[in-house]
Amino acid sequence: MKLFLFFLFTLFVSASHAEELFVPLSQFDNDSQRLTNNKVLEFWGYHNYDNNDNYQNVLKLRYYNPLEAGDWQGRIRLDTSYASSYNSISSANNAGQYSAGNTMVTIWGQDKTFLKPLGALIGGRVIFPFGNNGQWAVGPQLNWSFVPTVNSLLGLTDFSPLIRYMYGFDTKNNSLVVNPTQPALMRSLQLYPTVGFQLSPNTMLRFWDENGAVYNSAGGGWFVPIDAMVTHRLTKNWVFAIGGSKQVVQTYRQYDWSTYAKISYNF
Repeated sequence: MKLFLFFLFTLFVSASHAEELFVPLSQFDNDSQRLTNNKVLEFWGYHNYDNNDNYQNVLKLRYYNPLEAGDWQGRIRLDTSYASSYNSISSANNAGQYSAGNTMVTIWGQDKTFLKPLGALIGGRVIFPFGNNGQWAVGPQLNWSFVPTVNSLLGLTDFSPLIRYMYGFDTKNNSLVVNPTQPALMRSLQLYPTVGFQLSPNTMLRFWDENGAVYNSAGGGWFVPIDAMVTHRLTKNWVFAIGGSKQVVQTYRQYDWSTYAKISYNF
């Protein structure tokens, strides 16, 4: 009986402190429709390993710009990259030989009529075939931003989930007959359960911001990583970030681990 009473007391104390640590779902506001007008230029560097003696270095340039058309407001993101793949057998000089990586355009914004009940930002992405073995990919996306209306001990800043489905297809001159080394066409559901925490006035910790979970709808299989990134604002305009990602579920092969860093300029 004493053990049971102790259990009830512990449960009561835990529940009373839970609201201090976590923010109840009822204490979140949908902040999705508030978009920044800042222009952002980012330089990224990645080092990836696929657990099969294959490494990849990626240099990426990313740019954000506001968009506006009548009552519609949104943002556009441009990504272009160079990649270098190598292994322990290849020459050490191969790590410095870069070729074209993926180039893509992403657009999202607020629409006050279409799918209004969702309260989401509606957009889409196009991946060009330059560094993708001649494969195009397109897909719609929905994303939200929920911010807490009360403070918590963990310093939760936002919960910003994103859902995207990508569909790949060949060009007429790039079939498996012409290019037998081309990978399988992309059919993937991408999920980003992004959540942020304030560590200090200028430092944040964000989970699943850069790398999310992927489901292969063509052949089945999940890729689920643990992804974390620390961002630090150096000045009003400059931000530095460093992060890493490690797979925990990989029935759909992507990579074993990834490290990355960025420097961004806001203007």
